[in-house]
Amino acid sequence: MTVKEELFAYAANTYGVEPDYPFSTVPTYAVLRHLSNRKWFALFGDVERCKLGLDGEERVDIINIKCDPILGGSLRLQEGYFPAYHMNHDGWLTVLLDGTVPAQEIIPLLDMSFELTMVKPKKRK
Repeated sequence: MTVKEELFAYAANTYGVEPDYPFSTVPTYAVLRHLSNRKWFALFGDVERCKLGLDGEERVDIINIKCDPILGGSLRLQEGYFPAYHMNHDGWLTVLLDGTVPAQEIIPLLDMSFELTMVKPKKRK
């Protein structure tokens, strides 16, 4: 089972969500959405290695997840973590899904992304 498949299975078992493929121009790109508000908490895609600052032109699977900016900054110092590809660099993080970062290390980040993108209750005045 690939890292991507492990994350899809985790999302299905934990949150009851299945991947959604909303982009006709890039049909392999998938999003995981909240059931309640349809907001994304993960975007799966593939990009050329050079787009992440890596050597080579071959495509690699990635996930973009919402992340605490301080934690994201620390993680980007480690192998397999990058500023978000085509997303806000402060609030989102890109992680390689080629095995560099194991699924068990990504799962807590997926949980964080789920929490950060939930609908916040309105404060009473």
